[in-house]
Amino acid sequence: MAQLSHLLHIYGALIVFGVVLLEQIGLPIPAFPVLIVAGALAVDKGANWPLFLAASVVACLISDFFWFRAGRFYGKRVLRLLCKISLSPDSCVSQTEDNFTRWGAKSLVVAKFIPGFNTIAPPLAGAMGTTTQRFLWLSVAGGLLWSGVGMGLGAWFHGSVDDVIGWFETLGSTALMVLGALLALFVLLKYVERRRNLGAADLPRITAEELKALLEAGHDPLIVDARSLTARQMEQGIPGALIYGDEKPERLMATLDRERHIVVYCTCPNDVTAAQVAKTFVANGFHRARPLRGGLDAWHAQCSAAQPDARLKAKAG
Repeated sequence: MAQLSHLLHIYGALIVFGVVLLEQIGLPIPAFPVLIVAGALAVDKGANWPLFLAASVVACLISDFFWFRAGRFYGKRVLRLLCKISLSPDSCVSQTEDNFTRWGAKSLVVAKFIPGFNTIAPPLAGAMGTTTQRFLWLSVAGGLLWSGVGMGLGAWFHGSVDDVIGWFETLGSTALMVLGALLALFVLLKYVERRRNLGAADLPRITAEELKALLEAGHDPLIVDARSLTARQMEQGIPGALIYGDEKPERLMATLDRERHIVVYCTCPNDVTAAQVAKTFVANGFHRARPLRGGLDAWHAQCSAAQPDARLKAKAG
């Protein structure tokens, strides 16, 4: 336990603070193992466990408050940014939003134990209007619970943790290479999972311009809103769209003409949720079902572009 444990013993609080902060900001760095090691050191080496705990909680609070304020001022744009840069599958975003709506701001207490939710929950709380005071209390409670569990596990299994640290020390500089390889493998697996999720939703798209042409030609396409409840609360959808999930899909499909044009839209990156819903329609015989390329943003952009043209025609008339 010589060199490595000495380094952790001297700079442990700073290491805990830095790693936890980076992970909570959204980088793919697993911080929970660091908390476990910190808990083990508190038992075996007399490390200052209150300082370790405080460092972790403060790091959580800084990250959470940053994303909370970003969600308060920028709303859906911040959520979409997180979805684009996240290594978690895009389809999990809508589930995360609905979980937050179901449980409310108190879900922040357990959010850090749920992959994906820990990054999305703070900006969601800001976007959904949670008060700053309530958010801070819930964030501190969540940070204490998450950090306490990690350090508690380290204290409970400190003997096994010592063996692992000792094994790494016998490797010398090779230990850093092993840790780097494990981190790279973790990132690679998350990336492969994301790409597999995108591939599963590979389906030809329909553009907003093509949808507008269908409407103007009187084809009466069925427009389906596949967004989460939270997304619908944050932004008005396409007028007249059917909310997917309001009734069982099989019951809905039994009432529809299989030759009808069906256009499904969402607001997630790569139109993943819309593509998955459209794929369900196609699998049930609706061969004209397509996801809307660019989702609701593309539709709004198409409508905005059409308004100046209408005004020019009116002036010319």
